[in-house]
Amino acid sequence: MKTISFNPKTISKKLLSEISDRARDVVVKRFGLESEKGLTLEAIGQEYGITRERVRQIENAALAGIRKSEHFEKTNPVFEELREVVTKLGAIVHEDELLSSISSDPNIQNHITFFLVLGDPFTKEKENTEFRHRWITDSEIARRVEGALRDIASSIDSDALVPEGELIEQFLNALEDVADEYKNEDNALRWLKLAKTIDKNPLGEWGSSGSASVRAKSIRDLAYLIIRREGNPMHFSEVAKAIEETFGRKAHKATCHNELIKDNRFVLVGRGLYALTDWGYMPGVVHDVIHQLLEKHGPLTRDEIVDLVLKERYVKPNTIIVNLQNPKYFNRDIKGRYSAV
Repeated sequence: MKTISFNPKTISKKLLSEISDRARDVVVKRFGLESEKGLTLEAIGQEYGITRERVRQIENAALAGIRKSEHFEKTNPVFEELREVVTKLGAIVHEDELLSSISSDPNIQNHITFFLVLGDPFTKEKENTEFRHRWITDSEIARRVEGALRDIASSIDSDALVPEGELIEQFLNALEDVADEYKNEDNALRWLKLAKTIDKNPLGEWGSSGSASVRAKSIRDLAYLIIRREGNPMHFSEVAKAIEETFGRKAHKATCHNELIKDNRFVLVGRGLYALTDWGYMPGVVHDVIHQLLEKHGPLTRDEIVDLVLKERYVKPNTIIVNLQNPKYFNRDIKGRYSAV
């Protein structure tokens, strides 16, 4: 947390002393200077029996009056100190991260917001479809950071997941003409959090914010992350246990099994063992796998089929042989080779 040398409430009191009682009351209510949350223009207008547009006019006039006051000139060291805070956080920073870096007290955060709105060094960009609310002290750095964020977001496939360290490295490399003093991992991570088009999942992997592997709330989504992290097929009971241990989410074994078997992202490759379809496993039960292999390779001997199926399924060889004996699905020629019916 950044330590500030001034008392925000004392500074606000001096600045507010320069305007009328009504204007002061509007500003106090709008910024929440005596509470944890500011009021909307409409809420203040209802209190005074005036339109929200009139409240906006009073607020703007009050802020203009404060900027012209003697106390405002004397407050310049405060604005300079806050400018240094924003600059050290990368010169463009998410509003929530900036405020929380200074104080955990919502009321103090409201006073800081009041100073940011008043001060010349600061520009606020409102949230849009690409980026979250952010405060800026260097517009050129902000432009380059936002451009690099767009490039990174467009480079990630919709279902891809990228380890955080790898994404930070890619992002820093994508930043052109930004001074080295800004290009560090802490700033890169703060900048990445500005983007709305990418986000990270509970395991710290980044991807498209619309991806189920990033949102990861359902048992199926969490199971996908667990098995992907494991890198090998897992029994549904192990998956359920890992979900509880990793995410603190209650996952019943039977429920986990039922969810995975209905999701085409998973392939049942043995008795209760699930792998990811992404890994290239053939879908279906054993006779389906045999059928697909025969279609791909043509007639095969029993031993050839057993060897190929065991690469796809964790089953006993005898299970494969029993399936081959079913004339409903397979024929055997005089040379002992099998083909699909």
